[in-house]
Amino acid sequence: MRVFPWGFWLLCVASAPARGDSGSKARSCAEVRQLYGAKGFSLSGVPQAEISGEHLRICPQGYTCCTSEMEENFANKSQSEFEAMMKEAGRSVQATLTAQHRSFDSYFQDLLNKSEKALYDAFPSIYGELYTQNVKVFKDLYSELRRYYRSSNINLEEALNEFWTRLLERLFKLLNPQYHISDEYLDCLAKHAEQHRPFGDVPRELKVKATRAFIAARSYAQGLLVGSDVVRRVSQVSLSQECTRAIMKLLYCPHCRGMASARPCNNYCLNVVKGCLANQADLNTEWRFLMDSLMGVADRIHGPYSVDTVIGTIHVRIAEAISNLQENRDSITSKVFQGCGNPKISTKGSSSEDKKRRGKVTLEAKSSAQALEMLVLDAKGNLTALKTYWITLPSSLCSKKVLASSGSDDKCWNGMTKGSYLPQVMGDGLANQINNPEVEVDITKPDMTIRQQIMQLKIMTNRLGNANIGNDVDFQDTSDDVSGSGSGDSCPDDLCGKRLSKSPSTRQPETNAIPKQSGHGVSGASSRSLPSASLLLLLLLLSVAAIAPQRLWR
Repeated sequence: MRVFPWGFWLLCVASAPARGDSGSKARSCAEVRQLYGAKGFSLSGVPQAEISGEHLRICPQGYTCCTSEMEENFANKSQSEFEAMMKEAGRSVQATLTAQHRSFDSYFQDLLNKSEKALYDAFPSIYGELYTQNVKVFKDLYSELRRYYRSSNINLEEALNEFWTRLLERLFKLLNPQYHISDEYLDCLAKHAEQHRPFGDVPRELKVKATRAFIAARSYAQGLLVGSDVVRRVSQVSLSQECTRAIMKLLYCPHCRGMASARPCNNYCLNVVKGCLANQADLNTEWRFLMDSLMGVADRIHGPYSVDTVIGTIHVRIAEAISNLQENRDSITSKVFQGCGNPKISTKGSSSEDKKRRGKVTLEAKSSAQALEMLVLDAKGNLTALKTYWITLPSSLCSKKVLASSGSDDKCWNGMTKGSYLPQVMGDGLANQINNPEVEVDITKPDMTIRQQIMQLKIMTNRLGNANIGNDVDFQDTSDDVSGSGSGDSCPDDLCGKRLSKSPSTRQPETNAIPKQSGHGVSGASSRSLPSASLLLLLLLLSVAAIAPQRLWR
């Protein structure tokens, strides 16, 4: 007869019910052998019947069907399987956010494309050479609008101002072919444009409405991509050694103990998973803010900012502006001559083509408001469902992946044997795991990758907050501010360069022409984008704060 320490006999007594009707006869390890082989491991050295378990380092040291090698292999397997569960859950969220982005992006790009096509189709027959000799001006406008939407580092107000300036210069020369208009004269014309309002109120109204619509649209699209990227990065965070041991104990120790039919107790599973995902749960607050901010901007896109009406009718407003210039040609020319002097007479004659094309022009634009309404409703439903993702993830994994038992089951696997699980369930987040009975969690060492993603969420939420009130936001290096590498969704280098002035009359962009995003909440007109250097400093302070408590205890 083998002799064991008295503590071991206590464990044997505690686990006696598990041996059932087998009495003193060692149970077969057929079930474990089948499972072990199915996981891709060799059956060489796997016991045929239970053996003593003093060698076990993770599972309870009672009678067992697992050797030390098997325990180690099961631990590694449990780690890879749990990480796969995390990535699968994350992919579902990523797919939802990516699908929403794809739907909105397709809708928005389609609006812009239809407006541009309508302009190209209608303007040649309406305006003749007023259009054909200035095609590039219109193409450049739509090109700049697309670049802005794709997060290029350009100033939208300046892009619109440049368009009207260039268009006025070209049209004024065409409408006054009998004069020689020099570059210096055009500079004077541009300086007096706001005073004379040659295009009526269209430039001012379009700038206000288009700026708000484009700011909201690109912030919304970028916010969806940032949310998806945060989930992807967090899902790739590896498990700690303590977590791996706890997951092994949860998933495979019942097999080693010959209790394969016992499902893990639900509260036991929750404590294990909450301990393993303590850092991930700390994303909850900023994640909810991001989802709320996205829904708020979505309401603006469909409501006050009326993206459908504004973006889909850009060509209509341009036609109104040109018609206004034609109708008031004589009075505007007279005002310009008063302010800038009479230009020299040219040898060229009057344009008969122009005379045929004067008069009021009316264009129509098809509305797609219903499609936008359905798109926003669908997005808000999905975003609402995702708000609690990080704090409901443990219960979701336990119920759907681990297949834990019901809360009232008193014959579930509690980490030692079949029975009830008595410890209380821990709260969510790192700070609440200080007394977690299943996973040893160092609450003084937050995971820096996840802290970086929390900062990423804050930055994006602040940008959405600014967009919600019509303030411009700078997306330069959005994905690099805190993570150190891009998400793959930023614009190509050839699209992100700063726009160069094409004529002496074009004004250079002002650095703060539109209020920019600050790093802390929504600010007023003097707000600026949060600089990357400040972020790096903040991350450094977080690192120091995480290390300092450890030194105090040493």
